[in-house]
Amino acid sequence: MAPLAREHAVEYADLLLTDSPKLRRRPRAEVWSPLEYACHMRDVLLLQRERALAARRMTTPEATPMGRDERAEHDGYADQRPSDVGRQIRDAAQLFANVLERLSGDDWERTLIFPYPEPQEQSLRWLALHTLHELRHHLLDMHRQLDT
Repeated sequence: MAPLAREHAVEYADLLLTDSPKLRRRPRAEVWSPLEYACHMRDVLLLQRERALAARRMTTPEATPMGRDERAEHDGYADQRPSDVGRQIRDAAQLFANVLERLSGDDWERTLIFPYPEPQEQSLRWLALHTLHELRHHLLDMHRQLDT
């Protein structure tokens, strides 16, 4: 799973080097731009890393919601430099992948309370797969917007 996180991050970074005006363009007010999706995934990787580390330290910790929409506004996703975000998402993927690579067999079954859509106990295996799914899903969102 760790290599796939790194591979996806490289693809995000490559897309952010296109210097296309489409990077900052929202197709509709309620749909993020490719740059905003990349910022979101950078933050998801960092947050999921911290959640995985917490689950290794504590018994079934409760993960707090990330505030995805508020975070996009508060951190100014739309105003960030694409080249910076490209570098940051690669670093975030490396940090996340490092944690995954250090999990032993039993660690994958450690749990945390994941807050979305409803609080539910999930394993670190689920957390890793869910994160990879999100990476791929938003990468496809970016491609759809940039390829049109």
